[in-house]
Amino acid sequence: MDILKGNDWDNYFMDVAYMVAKRASCLSAAKGAVIVRNNKFIVSTGYNGAPMGIVSCKEKGLCFKRHLGYNHGEGHHVCIANHAEENAIIIAARLGVSTEGTTMYCTHKPCFSCAKIIINAGIKKVVFVEDYPDKYAEEILQNVGIRLYQLKK
Repeated sequence: MDILKGNDWDNYFMDVAYMVAKRASCLSAAKGAVIVRNNKFIVSTGYNGAPMGIVSCKEKGLCFKRHLGYNHGEGHHVCIANHAEENAIIIAARLGVSTEGTTMYCTHKPCFSCAKIIINAGIKKVVFVEDYPDKYAEEILQNVGIRLYQLKK
């Protein structure tokens, strides 16, 4: 992982990711992601929240996995929400837009599960601001040559 000072475009796309995160329907931290092609064109966006048509935890006022006794960072297998990175990739696929060779801007460093999805989506660069304690995600991204940068604003 490298530190990226960031240019106007990097800051712009990260601002968009934070704006998208405001739509999050998860009771955990609001997170956003933006997929960009050719360093200037937004392909897709995503935030963490329930799948379309499913009542979110925010709407219910109750975190489903916490209700089942899981703490923060646990119980991902029963969490109703998709992660922001997942949703950005899913929406691109739903719209028939390729993510091959793109850059993903994320409010937070991707987790291990999202890192695997990012790899298979063909994304080549990931830029994030806020750290997430997952050394395995960083390791597998680097193993396949995906560049990972932490943007310092």
